[in-house]
Parts: sequence; C-alpha cells; structure tokens
Amino acid sequence: MGVLTSQKIAALYERYREIEVVYTKEIAQVTGLQSKQIYLKCVSDVWPCVIYSSSFQGAKIAVNVKSGLIPKLQQANNMVSLRFCFKDPFQGEQVTFFVSARSLGYSPHKGSEDVGLFTLQFTQRPSDDLIEIMGRLLDANVNSTRRKGERVLVTAEILRKLNLRSSECAVFIQGVPRRCILRDISFGGARIIIQGVVKFLLEKEAALRIDFDDPRESFLVNGKFTQAETVAFRKDMVVLNLAFSEGQIPMGYKVRINEYFATIRPAGEGDGSAKPPEAVSADSGPAPDSVPAAGDNFSIDDGPEAEKNPGDTAKPLTNGKS
Repeated sequence: MGVLTSQKIAALYERYREIEVVYTKEIAQVTGLQSKQIYLKCVSDVWPCVIYSSSFQGAKIAVNVKSGLIPKLQQANNMVSLRFCFKDPFQGEQVTFFVSARSLGYSPHKGSEDVGLFTLQFTQRPSDDLIEIMGRLLDANVNSTRRKGERVLVTAEILRKLNLRSSECAVFIQGVPRRCILRDISFGGARIIIQGVVKFLLEKEAALRIDFDDPRESFLVNGKFTQAETVAFRKDMVVLNLAFSEGQIPMGYKVRINEYFATIRPAGEGDGSAKPPEAVSADSGPAPDSVPAAGDNFSIDDGPEAEKNPGDTAKPLTNGKS
C-alpha cells in the first residue's frame, strides 16, 4: 500500500468518511479482506470477531457475548482496538493495523443470545491503509455512475495502461462463446467487433469476458447488444455496442476502470470532473450527485443474511449491565 499521496488520502477521508461499507463476499474479495485474521482487543485479551461493516468513523462487528467480553469492556470503560487485515493484491503481502475505538453497545445478532452485533466508534482517524483500500472502492463506485458513458478507445498503449491481457476477448451469446475484438470500453459498456449478421445479434443478451493482468483477473459482465454498425469492406463483420446490465457490473471491474481514469487526470484534479484525453464521451447524460449522501450505506449486494439496520436496538454498556 502507500501508493496514494497524503493529500489524496486526506481527500478520500473527507469525501467518504461517513459512508458505511457492508462487507459482502464481493467486497471482501475486491478489498482482499482476511476475515479470519480480524479480532477485537480489549485490555490484554483478544476475541475473534466477524466484521459486518465499517466506515472511516466506526465499524459493526459480531462477537460472542458469553466469552467474557462484557466484563472486560466494563473494566476498560468500553475502550477497545479493532485489528484489520487485508491482502495487498499487487504485492501479495498482508496489511494489518489496529484502530482504537469505543464500544457504544450491542444488539442480539439475528436474535441470538450468544452473539452480539457491536457498534464501534473510532476515537481517531483510522490508518491510511484503511482509507486507501476502502477509498479506492468508494471512488470507483461513485465514478462508475458519473463517468458511465465515457468510452476509452482500446489501443496498444491503453492495453498497457489498463493491464488488459489482449484486445481479443470472448463474448457469450445465448451461452455460446464467440471470439471478438474489443474496440472501446467504459464503466457502462463496451463495443466489440464480431463476425455475424446484425439482425441476428441486435437486442440479444450476452456476457463479455474481460481479462486483466497484474494481478491476473477475469470478469464476466452481462449486458445486451443495443446498437450496431457495419464494418467497411467487411460485410461479414459488425461493430456491436454491449450495454452492461445495471446492478450486475462486478466491483472489481469498476475498480480497474477507475484506476485508469485516475492515472490520466490532470495534476491536482481528483474528483473526476475533467474529460480524459483518451476518452470519447458518448451517451453521458446528466451527471448525478458526485458523492452519496452522508450516512448512506454502500453495498454491492447485502445478500440474504445481511441486516439492514444492525444496532438500532443497541444495548448500551453502562452501570455494569449488559
């Protein structure tokens, strides 16, 4: 870690400090969260815990309340430290750090008498590593909406900058793989060159597989062919616009595209408002709000097990009672 400047770290903190990120399986995978290496420390003892969500101001964790934690919290005036652990996808090394916090209370987790969902409030700004890891994620999510229609023409130089393995890809049309060439790419879609007849391809649902290097990753993005153009002097070839399906775009793909846009912004520009030189604006539409409202939850997919408002009925730890 430590790639971003202190100025950028500070900007990410101010912009997203109140946004709560729910750690779904996809979020954990994209961030490299090492869930088995996270624990709560109180006085000199530690308790394994499951992190449910976090922002730059606090976190929610699930802990066994019958493991002796409650008396320790009372002894420590509810002061704790939460150990985070992530795996750096580029270096392959673990990044660990503690964040000092105060326990504000807990509520039964899914009605369990044994497990409580604790609300922690950080007592200081968290590690720059946490701000960088989660800030990149939040930045990609915001820019994927704001810059949805900005296309990047795929050239040899762009292949290198994006770490794309090749401009040759595979597109699955009704489950059948077809070879194609990637012409341009964006947060919201891609244009491909493929052999075929327009009338048999237009409005068809498809899935495009895009392969990246450093680190090696592959994403399958679902969408529908919405527009088509013929290729000059090649009646058997067509250029198809694949509009990605809303809500089905992999978070890892968004991060990859956002990292490219971040590298081409003019010096000192950090909010993504400038148009990049390699981008071709198309169907951009009106720009949405740049940042989610303070206090909003951010999650790719809460999943069937996620609670919408954990901690609403939190039990304060006061007067020696839990």
